[in-house]
Amino acid sequence: MAEYKQILYEKQRKGVLITFNRPEAMNAFSRPLIAELSNALDNAVADPEIRAVVLTGAGRGFSAGMDQGGGAAHRRDTVWPYGMREGENAGQFIDAYRGHQEIFLKIWELTKPVVGAVNGWAMGVGSWTALFTHITYASEDAVFAQPEVRHGSNTGFMWTHLAGFNNALRYSLTGDHIDAQEALRIGLVNKVVARDQLLDECFSLVERIALVPPETVKINLGISINGLQMMGLRDALMLDQQLSAPAHTLLREDWRRPLDEKRNNEGTKAYLQMRDGPFQPEPFGPRSKKRQ
Repeated sequence: MAEYKQILYEKQRKGVLITFNRPEAMNAFSRPLIAELSNALDNAVADPEIRAVVLTGAGRGFSAGMDQGGGAAHRRDTVWPYGMREGENAGQFIDAYRGHQEIFLKIWELTKPVVGAVNGWAMGVGSWTALFTHITYASEDAVFAQPEVRHGSNTGFMWTHLAGFNNALRYSLTGDHIDAQEALRIGLVNKVVARDQLLDECFSLVERIALVPPETVKINLGISINGLQMMGLRDALMLDQQLSAPAHTLLREDWRRPLDEKRNNEGTKAYLQMRDGPFQPEPFGPRSKKRQ
């Protein structure tokens, strides 16, 4: 088995706990983390002792989304389309976003159940990853959002599939935060539990699944997933992939450049304050009240 640096892989209680392990970056997704997650899912499928997978994050959150660290990688001063980086061509840009979609589909199409244990912040790609799990439990302090739409990005159709057209648009057009109870109300999660009980609840479910013959679990999972594919869900998810690239490149420079300059000159914290400050207080979550 591969040695992992950005995830933890721990077999227990008839399943495996896969933990995003970048707590210093709020488990922001990097390309190495995505590659390790893909490999870990392959190992889980190949291991007959593992009946289900539990995904969670180390520290204060599930995942803050894609790594938004500043520096040269984010400078776009002389490049057009504005969202592309210097030296990057359109094919490379599209392939990068195709890679993101592939890990979501791998989770969703896995032949063993994947349980999301959403502890705290699940933002952007973190929220998408949580919603692609087959069953999703959230801690009481969980927060879901797609704040990247505020700087120019696409939503994910899985939000529409789970929350419904109206609820999904309410949050995907603004990037507003959703707390655990609102996520439960609109159908993004199955259950809300205390943070200190979250993993125990998830593995109690894994143990119940393990009482059913593995072939039966695989078939019944396949009925649900393949049925949705036949109804067109996979086509809708492919549309996400196709529209990700233009969503990130067809940006008005006068809209995006001030944000990039703020990040390049003052850092990520200042950039996020400039982007998200006008939206606060958020409708739900820990930033739903103005700071004293």
